[in-house]
Amino acid sequence: MKQFLLVPEIHKVDTFEEFYKEFDVNEKDLILTIEPIFDTYFKDKNKQFNVVFPEKYALGEPTDEMIDKILYDLRGIQYNRVIAIGGGSIVDIAKLFVLKQAQRSEQLFLREVPIIKEKSLIIIPTTCGTGSEVTNISIALLTKKNTKMGLADNALCADYTVLIPELLVKLPYKVFVTSSVDALIHAAESFLSPKASGYSELFSIKAMEMIIKGYMDVIKNGQEHFRNIIEDFLVASNYAGIAFGNAGCAAVHAMSYPLGGVYHVPHGEANYQFFIEVFKYYKKKQPIGKIEKIEKLFANIIDCSEENAFDELEKILNNLLSLRPLREYGMKKEEIITFSENVMATQQRLLGNNYVAFDKEDLINIYSNLF
Repeated sequence: MKQFLLVPEIHKVDTFEEFYKEFDVNEKDLILTIEPIFDTYFKDKNKQFNVVFPEKYALGEPTDEMIDKILYDLRGIQYNRVIAIGGGSIVDIAKLFVLKQAQRSEQLFLREVPIIKEKSLIIIPTTCGTGSEVTNISIALLTKKNTKMGLADNALCADYTVLIPELLVKLPYKVFVTSSVDALIHAAESFLSPKASGYSELFSIKAMEMIIKGYMDVIKNGQEHFRNIIEDFLVASNYAGIAFGNAGCAAVHAMSYPLGGVYHVPHGEANYQFFIEVFKYYKKKQPIGKIEKIEKLFANIIDCSEENAFDELEKILNNLLSLRPLREYGMKKEEIITFSENVMATQQRLLGNNYVAFDKEDLINIYSNLF
């Protein structure tokens, strides 16, 4: 039985300039990033770069329609490597541009065509959340289905991951919170996954410890303190990505996708709305087992009793990002059932990683509790 896989070669440098020289960035590369990053780090290089700014095609998280528009505009452009510099959305898009292209990106997500890698990929994260720089997954909203779907294939793995703390020091506070809480959930869900191994658990545990302790420091020292310890969060996010890249995420992510897809709630924020409730539901359904281990882990990190671990963690998180009823995002009561049906129909890839199996009624109960 496979225990562990890590494909990208991981580098860490202090500044973008070190990366630029070490990797000999040149005109044969295709760069996907946001315009402020390009203006800051590339404008003085006196080279004609092939560059794509996805936000010029559509705002928000990737959709198949956005990806198809970019693919159309890239016709005839020759490039050897793809360099993704950005958050999860940019990284998810960039992974598709190393593949032998289909006529429509939907064909890739539905696996109607072979998944074949043709280009080299370098990923540089600019948030401390998705961990996508070390996973084989790309996620997009399929507009006709009105839900997010993930494509998981080793052809999507980066060849190189480069961690550059300099790129995160100006991160807005809310982006820091919503991205890092996503990393915490990656670590926690992958720890409980039946696919977890002793190797992936090492990364899960260390990521959870670094993130929760970092949150406690931020609460103690004020919001801006996160900039002083951003390198810790960047590394922890990477650890969490390694863990869930091997063991997978589960119901928290699965249940958040309709909320993000229909009401465009940022990914980390949508995940957070379900995090503690799903874990408490696990505990209720199967109190004896690995759920006890994660309670003990949280209790040791926070320094509280095991029976109060989930509640105390929720208090910490609520200091950073408020838990809101789902109806405040616009969700309608009748969508409790339609969202549950949607998750059961489209997210079995994730639900298969649950600590305990969920059926439609379980999903309805959780959505109802949070509504």
